[in-house]
Amino acid sequence: MVRAAQKGDTEALDQLLRRHHDKVWGICRRLAGNDADALDATQEALIAVATRLNRFDGKSRFTTWLYRVTTNACLDELRRRARQPLVGLDAAFESVDLSAPPVDGLVADRLLIDAALARLPEEFRVAVVLRDLLDLDYAEISEILDIPPGTVRSRIARGRAALANFLRPGNQTDLSERQNL
Repeated sequence: MVRAAQKGDTEALDQLLRRHHDKVWGICRRLAGNDADALDATQEALIAVATRLNRFDGKSRFTTWLYRVTTNACLDELRRRARQPLVGLDAAFESVDLSAPPVDGLVADRLLIDAALARLPEEFRVAVVLRDLLDLDYAEISEILDIPPGTVRSRIARGRAALANFLRPGNQTDLSERQNL
């Protein structure tokens, strides 16, 4: 299917993008930390995959290449957004009801994990997402991020330690005060 898409078969390209959409979304969702930014990042990542598909040379697995393009496109989109001023942010914070009852169960856990991931430095967050959420091995992550395997191990270990610290009871009560882990 990849070869057909590279040769200009638009149906094959469409099928390829649909097949991998959920994985791309998952990466972008965890790296972005929220659905709105993840949607935009997913769109940018899929566009990048489609426009750069002719650069895939088959030396690695397609999914490894896909994850690398997705990660880079997502991070580029997030960096671009970070440079833009946020208009109306004060009004948005004023409209939040801090006395609302807490969200239950799995949703609360997901929100807590997302908040913890969002506070990790980018280099740790990417490595942890690729390893723990996509279940990639260290060699694949090393290839995707273009860093040595030892650096991958270090980033994952440091990221996990920071997550564990943040998720420890008592450490996540006031998210607004936690700037860095």
